[in-house]
Amino acid sequence: MIKIGIVYLLAGLVFGAFAILSLTDRNNSRRVGNGAFWGLVSLSFLAGDRLGDVGNGLLVLGLALIAGLGGLGRGQPDTTGPEERVELAAQLGNRLFVPALTIPAVVLLGTLVLKHIYIDGVALFDPKQATLISVALGAVVAMVVALILLRQPLISPLQEGRRLMDTVGWAALLPQALAALGAVFALAGVGQLIGDLVTQWIPMDQRLVAVATYCLGMAGFTMIMGNAFAAFPVMTAGIGLPIVIQKFGGDPAAVCAIGMLSGFCGTLMTPLAANFNLVPAALLELPDRYAVIKAQIPTALPLLIGNMLVMYAFAFH
Repeated sequence: MIKIGIVYLLAGLVFGAFAILSLTDRNNSRRVGNGAFWGLVSLSFLAGDRLGDVGNGLLVLGLALIAGLGGLGRGQPDTTGPEERVELAAQLGNRLFVPALTIPAVVLLGTLVLKHIYIDGVALFDPKQATLISVALGAVVAMVVALILLRQPLISPLQEGRRLMDTVGWAALLPQALAALGAVFALAGVGQLIGDLVTQWIPMDQRLVAVATYCLGMAGFTMIMGNAFAAFPVMTAGIGLPIVIQKFGGDPAAVCAIGMLSGFCGTLMTPLAANFNLVPAALLELPDRYAVIKAQIPTALPLLIGNMLVMYAFAFH
């Protein structure tokens, strides 16, 4: 059976390659900081389960120190330049989208077909992690397709990946860090605390009020955390489960799905979702670093209201 460990191994090897390539990049004056940072990330994927709580805590502190003290710089990977990319884009046209479209195609294949394949009574993929395994498989297949299509050297994916990581910097780890923080909050009982505070100040005797509070809470807490996956266990434990589902009889699948969509509305409106909202502005060198957020707010707010109406109308028996 293919389990989630293979995904961690793959990610660890990729970040390890970034670390080695960074250390050998003499054009980057901060190559040691880059190498150490991506090396620690690689270690967390390859041996995080063996380091223990103290070891992982020290690893995170090391990452924070390197990033906080300005130890990261931008290297100059041996890859194509802007003019060569424009020329290749003109030659390939819409075929450039083939590698990108390969990933969702493989994910669909994995979750709808490969997930249900059994060999000698054993599932090919771990059913609980089939989607993540399929995403990793899709990335590998897309890389192979891109190499064949673009006819680039084998080292190109790693060099291009390092270039992207150097551009994004420490913000690349925000989703992982914030999702972990959400799990910590849930274990610490923050959800219960929020539920108690909300019920003290907001009368929860009407279904519409409960739905609006849960959806707005998901969006608001996502804006604070920068990640809907981090907000979900906290808000669902505090409001969604005890009030919307248990008290008013909401369908758990519908309530949780729409609650997540409400959280994603918050993602569109916060700079803390840096990988979605700040990184594109940096990559495109936009003069306004918040331009993406400003463009998304007119969509996010009506969508949030729509989620509340859909939950109120269809998530209850």
